[in-house]
This record gives sequence, C-alpha cells and structure tokens, in this order.
Amino acid sequence: MPYEWSPEPPHQTSNWQLSLWPYRSLLRKEFVLFIAATAVLVALPLITLLGQAVLWGLLPFFALMIAGLWYALHVSYRRGEVLEELTVDDTNAHLTRHNPNGDVQNWEANRYWVTVHLHPKGGPVENYITLRGGDREVEIGAFLDAKERLALFDDLKRAMR
Repeated sequence: MPYEWSPEPPHQTSNWQLSLWPYRSLLRKEFVLFIAATAVLVALPLITLLGQAVLWGLLPFFALMIAGLWYALHVSYRRGEVLEELTVDDTNAHLTRHNPNGDVQNWEANRYWVTVHLHPKGGPVENYITLRGGDREVEIGAFLDAKERLALFDDLKRAMR
C-alpha cells in the first residue's frame, strides 16, 4: 500500500502518524533505464542506414521522439510528487499536504470531533474519503485507487476510535 503508519496498527498509544503518497510504478533508476532501452531499440533499425544521407534526415526525428518521451514521463513524475501526513496526538488531528509545486496545505481539528466519511459515489473519485472536524471537511488519499481508499477508510475508522 502506498501509505505507512507510525507506529504500526493496532495503535497501542493515542499518538500516531499516517503518511500517504501516490503509487510509483516507475522509479527514478528505472526511468533512466527505460529511456536508454527505448533509445537503443529505436536506434537498431537506424544501423542499416549508416553511411547514407537519409540517416541525417531521420536523426532529428529520433532525437525529438526521445526528448518528447523523456519530457512526458518527467512531467508525469513531477505531478505525482504529493505527500499527505496525518498526525494525531492526545488532543489534535493535523493533516499536512505537500503539493508538487511546493505549496503546503494544513488542516487541524480537535481529535475527538474528527469523523471519517466515505463517499462511494458523487465525489471527484470513487470511494472518496474525507475528514470532517472543526469548520472544514478535507479530502485524504484522493490519489489512491478505489480499493486502496476502501482499505484506508477501514484503517482510519479503527485508528480514530
């Protein structure tokens, strides 16, 4: 699961922290290997054109394709750099969201008034989870898939008791 409890549940204390992040199917090291392997595989047919003038006409398009692929994967990777941290102590629940552009959003409420809500339909995503407390309702884990959000909802319900 792309989230981690500290300490691990079941919580023996009333103080705990939950960190959530989007799932990464392509790590940075694998990103470099993928670009290199793609460049090699696409360049293999160009070997037959060595010594011919047409090779110089195809090379700019080859380079443009590799650069476009790198740029698209890089932008996708940057958009997924989100971290949400829910910290609960004896009196307060504090949610911090670190956005990809560097912005930080904070939410805090009295721990005993915080409730966890699941919206199976009607939210921006299926099985949308919100925390309600104080005068605001905030989303949590919207970047997770539907099954992960269900598991997170069950874990949060147990932890907030």
